[in-house]
Amino acid sequence: MSEHVTGRRSVEGRVLKANNETTRVVSIEQLIPHRLYGRFLKRTVKVVAHDQQNASKVGDLVRLQECRPMSRTKRWRLIAILAKSSE
Repeated sequence: MSEHVTGRRSVEGRVLKANNETTRVVSIEQLIPHRLYGRFLKRTVKVVAHDQQNASKVGDLVRLQECRPMSRTKRWRLIAILAKSSE
């Protein structure tokens, strides 16, 4: 519902890199049906996200939301940590 109010997409992904202080590299997996055969294909996209509180670690499941460009590659903002990693 909040997507229609704000007009911004929100997706879930897993944190791959947490080297910089407020920047995270997050992997987003999508299941896309094949246009001819209908079988689902797994597509993975890596995006760079902004983590203001520096709270997420590698392996965490997080929710991201689109935002204005913060740098050359950063166009997503971390909204919530859905599950912590067991490491």
